[in-house]
Amino acid sequence: MARLKKGDLWYNKPMPDDSQKDILHGVTLEVILTRLLAKHGWEGLYSRIKINCFAKNPSIKSSLTFLRRTPWAREKVENLYCYLKPKDRGENDQ
Repeated sequence: MARLKKGDLWYNKPMPDDSQKDILHGVTLEVILTRLLAKHGWEGLYSRIKINCFAKNPSIKSSLTFLRRTPWAREKVENLYCYLKPKDRGENDQ
């Protein structure tokens, strides 16, 4: 069996730990949208992300449908969610 040396691809790859976990892992788009609505409301969401589904007759159902079919819009919503404080994302304070 060959030994890994400093120049090998996997040698320098850091091992993931709990501090580097993905914030979005296990969180559905519906949960993300609900928490953002609780924090900002429809007007606040529209002022931060200019998407018509937040401005014209907004509803969770229509917004989820649009976000699931529009990757660039979903990415913006997920990025906004990642910038929330942990307590606003529903995580326990540690």
